[in-house]
Amino acid sequence: MDGITIGARLRTLRRWRTMTQAELAGLAGLSPSFVSMVESGQRPLDRRSHIAALASALKVSETDLVGGPHLSPDRLQSDPHMAIPPLRVALQTNNLTRSAVDRARPVAELHREVFGAIEPLRRVCDYVRVGQLLPAVIDELYWHVTAPEDEAACQLALEALVEACVIAAAVAKELHYMDLACLAAQRAEEAAALLGDPVQKGKADFMWLLSFPRAGSWDRTLAAAEQAANDLEPYARDPLGRQVLGMLTLTAAMSAASVQRGDLAAHWLGEAGKISGQVPDEPTRTWQAFSPTNVAMWRVSVGVERGESGGAVLEMARDVNLGLLEPKASRRAGFLADVGRGLAREPQTRVEAVRWLRQAEDVAPQRIRNSAAVQETVAYLLNRAVAAAGGRELRGMAARMGGLR
Repeated sequence: MDGITIGARLRTLRRWRTMTQAELAGLAGLSPSFVSMVESGQRPLDRRSHIAALASALKVSETDLVGGPHLSPDRLQSDPHMAIPPLRVALQTNNLTRSAVDRARPVAELHREVFGAIEPLRRVCDYVRVGQLLPAVIDELYWHVTAPEDEAACQLALEALVEACVIAAAVAKELHYMDLACLAAQRAEEAAALLGDPVQKGKADFMWLLSFPRAGSWDRTLAAAEQAANDLEPYARDPLGRQVLGMLTLTAAMSAASVQRGDLAAHWLGEAGKISGQVPDEPTRTWQAFSPTNVAMWRVSVGVERGESGGAVLEMARDVNLGLLEPKASRRAGFLADVGRGLAREPQTRVEAVRWLRQAEDVAPQRIRNSAAVQETVAYLLNRAVAAAGGRELRGMAARMGGLR
């Protein structure tokens, strides 16, 4: 990474727009003191709603504000980015009427590779290995769609293609290639539309919502998430359908939290809780880990987005049974990072925040070392002069992320 904090980038962009801190704050609906503290590193800028509001006020993308992908000497941080060029080629050079390759392995073999090999690799954030396997599989699935043996083979290829594109979008999103994440989500939407299956469309909708451009658009994301959930609800009658519907309701809850609609966030979390009651609490076996345990994790994420106190975040975190997830699960890492971010905002819990952030890094280094939100929190904690032991841990994390100043 380039070592520049979000606060420093905010100051640069504000001056470029010839705005005062008060003018920017007014346009973003924030206080001048908040903008000043972010620019000086005294407050972290890690809430989705704040980032979106400031980017919209500055008339820039969120990537301009938080920074794009950066490479560091740390291989676990930099090597995942090698997955991006071949994924981009596969998604740009294929479509539902034209394949970029002239042969493919049997569709059943490709289907097994997507669901049995590549998706488990995504779950444990092994983006390097995903990048080695997924582009060729996408090529070959498009070949089967454009030259199907029969209707059953075409349907199998389309189901695998939806999932493959969802995986591609997820990896691109975690590595901050949002244009590619959007393209992958669109490719999933196209395949789902041809398949004509509402549940598969719900999968694609979920990933599209996560890839949605954010600056000034969280209200649109909320409306789209609610519409997607309402559209799928009549068809969510089997286990997969309920799992996909559950993830859409969780996305609606987060979107509501991001526009500070606590009532709607609570409503959609409640809906997710009801749906999860119909799903076994086995996050290792469900789509996107949807389960009662995952709903409890999203409660924490929504709480952090809404600015809940460190004590409240810890209280919610106690309801999560991490033993039900794989030791290296992406969802586990995201949860640990969210708790750490929540704890970092208060002086009395900052040292404990470092412990949670380090656990997150140990679980999924490829994801966490590329996380803009974690990078911002680490930079903020370093600026706050956390206790010596925590400081050493933080300096190590900062170095593995490419250095912060």
